[in-house]
Amino acid sequence: MTTIAPPLAALNRIRADVRAMHAYGVQPSAGMLKMDAMENPFRLPAHLQAALGQRLGALALNRYPGERLNDLKAALAKYAGMPEGHGIVLGNGSDELITLLALACAQPGERATMLAPMPGFVMYPLSAQLQGLDFVGVPLTPDFELDEPAMLAAIAQHRPAITYIAYPNNPTATLWDEGAVQRIIDAVGAQGGFVVMDEAYQPFASRTWIDRMRAEPARNAHVLLMRTLSKFGLAGVRLGYLIAPAAVTTEIDKVRPPYNVSVLNCEAALFALEHADVFADQAAELRAQRTLLMQALRALPGIEKCWDSEANMVLVRVADSATTCEGMKKRKVLVKNVSTMHPMLVNCLRLTVGNADDNAQMLAALQASL
Repeated sequence: MTTIAPPLAALNRIRADVRAMHAYGVQPSAGMLKMDAMENPFRLPAHLQAALGQRLGALALNRYPGERLNDLKAALAKYAGMPEGHGIVLGNGSDELITLLALACAQPGERATMLAPMPGFVMYPLSAQLQGLDFVGVPLTPDFELDEPAMLAAIAQHRPAITYIAYPNNPTATLWDEGAVQRIIDAVGAQGGFVVMDEAYQPFASRTWIDRMRAEPARNAHVLLMRTLSKFGLAGVRLGYLIAPAAVTTEIDKVRPPYNVSVLNCEAALFALEHADVFADQAAELRAQRTLLMQALRALPGIEKCWDSEANMVLVRVADSATTCEGMKKRKVLVKNVSTMHPMLVNCLRLTVGNADDNAQMLAALQASL
């Protein structure tokens, strides 16, 4: 007679470090003003909703994604101004692209290194851990600027395969000095590594690294530019893209699941790019609202520090972030308490930039909770 082991015994087959981890948490948001995830507050206009619905309804959902993905790549290349000799890898959000790049660079029998300034995007160290890379976090300065000497020293010591530069950074919303970034890129190139310029928040920033990639192609030949349509205004579509020299995209495509972008996601993204002016207007409105929001925050008693922002979020420091965050939640407003993400973020809250009404409601809840 066959004995079946208790179901929980099989959990020991799962890696110990995975079992020790916490899953990425999403706060319940029913009935709440959601200002914790840097989402675009604007929905498509009604006539575009109808047009998109008609297009999606006509898709052959019984077929795997096919050549239409090439149309999407061409549209993204045109929209971004892709440099000559480059290609595009599509991902299920930029999160998947981070995973794919780590997977492609994970050397058997020799642990590769990933390096990034910290505090930064949580997916960098998480991806390194899961794919078997060592992660080196280089602290920012106390005002969340790049510590260039520390970055250069870490690059020389660890010779990273992948160095991430979030441009602007999450959660600090900082767009770092262009000269310092280029010198870091030069140092990585000199020891044979990749630099990934993570431009998730590019619609809200005053500059983009793709201009440097076109102007100085040899100096930036090892630079990969990563973007997402989430901050463009399509967080629900889950589509990221990586622009890199064609020789690099060819290799990364080998570890990409063959059907990682659905026909629905593809068609929705193409539709949005056909109406890029609508999303550009939304981004312009959010940039204007960001200025007004920062002015209001700096005038609010109890805000100890409000940092400059080049993204659709603003980082602030308060006396007690946990109490303030909980008070805002009781007032039906969700924001992100980032205090536990890094010691430098003690008592910091990350606030999404919304439309005028959302920002006013968030400010009222914040003021009442300080």
